[in-house]
This record gives sequence, C-alpha cells and structure tokens, in this order.
Amino acid sequence: MSNERKSIALIGLSGVGKSTIAPLLAEKLAWPCFDTDGMIVERQGKLIAEIFALEGEKFFRDLEAEILRETFQNPAYQPCVLATGGGIILREANRKLLQAHTYRVWLDAPLDLLVSWLEVHQEERPLLTGDQPAARLAKLHAEREPIYRVLANQRFDTSATPLPQVADAIIASYLNHC
Repeated sequence: MSNERKSIALIGLSGVGKSTIAPLLAEKLAWPCFDTDGMIVERQGKLIAEIFALEGEKFFRDLEAEILRETFQNPAYQPCVLATGGGIILREANRKLLQAHTYRVWLDAPLDLLVSWLEVHQEERPLLTGDQPAARLAKLHAEREPIYRVLANQRFDTSATPLPQVADAIIASYLNHC
C-alpha cells in the first residue's frame, strides 16, 4: 500500500444504509462523498429504474464500472467515501478496483428487516420490482453474500445499532486497519 490513505467503500444489498452512512462518514472524516447510483442518475438524467427499463442491466453495469474507474482516476477525489450499488461487486474488474483503492465495509442486515425498510421507503429498486420482493432479495443475498464476505475488510450489521454509531465503528475499524 502506498503512503496515501485508502478510500472507504460501502458495499452490501439494497436498503442496508449505504447512502445514509456514507455522508456521515464523509462529514466526520472531512472527505468527499460519492454515491455510484446517484452519479449514474446525474449523468444519465434518469432514475435507476428507468435506465434498467430502457437500456437494461448490462448498460447500467457498464455505467457503474465507468463511474468507479473515473472516481479512482481523479486524484482530487482521494481519499473519499463511496456508497456503491449493491451489484457493483458482480464484475471482477470492479472488485479489483475496490481492493486496490478502498477499505471495504460490508453493511448487512437480516432480510426481513431489509424488506420492511425498502417497503417503508417505497423507492423503486429495479431488481426488486414485481411480485415477491422478499424472494427476489433472498435470491440476491444468496448470490452476492459469498462475494461480499470475501471482498470485505469488515462487516457491520446495521439492524441493531443507530447508523451514526455504525459510522463511528467504521471509522475506528478503518483507523486500526489503515
């Protein structure tokens, strides 16, 4: 590792709190904060659900990979806090970038709580739309959990601890590791 500090990347399923915790971390660390989904929406001028519906998941994943590369190529952004989309870990190139440039924190929570949180927020999550969102989420968890487990430097359960306390624990873990 170089003398430069690694960024912090939050990984995990949709609804675990990545987009909420990232700004808390960034404020405490006085670092820039980026949300890959938000950057895609801004660049495309469309919601994620619209991009999936009009262009497909592959197009979205290509944009996601491009945003990730660009973020790490810009020295002004380093170090930063990065809230990632739940599926960013599906591509090996993305995993390699995250490993090279970040301390990876897997945010997790029990599936039943994630489903209830997602229902309360009523956000359109393209991979969870349609019938049986709980079954879809369980399928995504089964597919992605082994990748999150291997990729993460640290795992935090966001279900039992207030998110500001999770942010403090992430910072303590990061400082002990980096």
